[in-house]
Amino acid sequence: MNADPFEPDDGHEGHEGCEGHDRQDRHDRQDRHGESDPCHGRTDEDVATGGALAEDAPGAVPGVPGVPGQDTGERPGERPARGGGLRIPPPRSSIEDTGRPLPDPPPLPAAPAPTPPPVLEHKVLKSLLGAWALTACSAEEAAAVELHLGSCGACADEALRLRDAVGLLHPEESLDLDPGLRSRVLTNCLDRRPPRIPVPDWAAPYDAETARLDALLKDFGNGEWHAPVRLKWYEEDRPTSRRTTVAGVIAHLLTVDGLVATTLGLEDPLPEAARALLVDSSPTARTDAYWNASRFPPTRAMRLPWREQSHTIIRTVSFAGGGSAELAVPYGEFTLPLRDSMLDRAFECWLHADDIADAVDYPYKPPAPRHLNRMIDLAARMLPGALAERRRSGLATPAKELVAAGTPGRSLRLEVEGHGGGEWLIPLDSPGAVATAEHEVAHVALDCVEFCRLAAGHVPPEDAAAGQDGDREAIRDVLSAAASLSRM
Repeated sequence: MNADPFEPDDGHEGHEGCEGHDRQDRHDRQDRHGESDPCHGRTDEDVATGGALAEDAPGAVPGVPGVPGQDTGERPGERPARGGGLRIPPPRSSIEDTGRPLPDPPPLPAAPAPTPPPVLEHKVLKSLLGAWALTACSAEEAAAVELHLGSCGACADEALRLRDAVGLLHPEESLDLDPGLRSRVLTNCLDRRPPRIPVPDWAAPYDAETARLDALLKDFGNGEWHAPVRLKWYEEDRPTSRRTTVAGVIAHLLTVDGLVATTLGLEDPLPEAARALLVDSSPTARTDAYWNASRFPPTRAMRLPWREQSHTIIRTVSFAGGGSAELAVPYGEFTLPLRDSMLDRAFECWLHADDIADAVDYPYKPPAPRHLNRMIDLAARMLPGALAERRRSGLATPAKELVAAGTPGRSLRLEVEGHGGGEWLIPLDSPGAVATAEHEVAHVALDCVEFCRLAAGHVPPEDAAAGQDGDREAIRDVLSAAASLSRM
């Protein structure tokens, strides 16, 4: 049997009978279904091909099967897809593949002509200079002002001054400023108008170092004040250390600076409870008494009394003048004149500030070269006395030549390199002997910061990076004496 139900069988005879039979079947379906019959009004060929009658699809394209009234895109030789739809047409070829020239791009619109700046009066332009310096003018006003500045010298000078003033309107950045900026500004100001009451030259290092440390502390948060800090020094040829916090270091500086304050007649920062615990007037004893008398660990509240005390000391020595330079400041077993004591406090302030900066991982530069030179000079002048004290304690080799005070004796040349360095001749056999180049028996050279770290007890004498030449025993004794200058 033929698989197509709409085509008659090849072996069927009597086509007319078949056509009548089919026509009768269509009438029967119309009677049963009425106008809802989907095959109503269609021939067998229409049903087979998916076509439609003209009356069923108004606007249809005659002779073109598919959607009524639309061109299906069928080409000659193409067969419709199954179900009446057409196959997807192939993609169109690009114009670049055809070899034909590309079309010219559309022309760009012409740029508008620049608007000339408005013409303003001189007094109006002068009143706009402040807004122009702050970049608060409109584009037209800024163009008019800049055009005017090219022809008016007075307004150009005023605009330059205003621009420089605007550059100073920025938030405080104390930690990122050049450490020498403060000194340069003060020097420039004092050159123009000398102060009525100048700060003594020997007190300037203490003034500078306390200001630098205060600038470092100004930006600390609550957590950084409790960062651990280890204080190091040498005691009887043994390295000693004490663990504290940033606030504890400021408390230590406050109590030891109190030695200078009480010498000047100022109030002692130690409370009554701490004074009752004092065993002597040494810096270590004062610090221990303050720490032990405190009910709670030191906090950031230590900054204000320490800074106020340093300001008061500077004002007091400034008003006292040069007569106060020789006042004796007691340090327990020895005393220092006030001028040397102020250098000592500046030296310790710098080193403890460096300890604090290491604890919070912040870079900290050495003092100004002229201040650093004075600190090194103080340590070099204290070396003969420290060497004699070590001999009395049996910690150094005995003197090889006994000489009378004021006469030449064996000497060591101490060469400190770098900014702030210099050369010093150290008498080896007696503090009262005169050191001369003719009696030089040894030569040692160190970097200036390395020597300061040695004198602070931060570097062991045997580990000091020093160039040595001459008597090895004399060099070892002098380096050990430098380390013995340190204290907490």
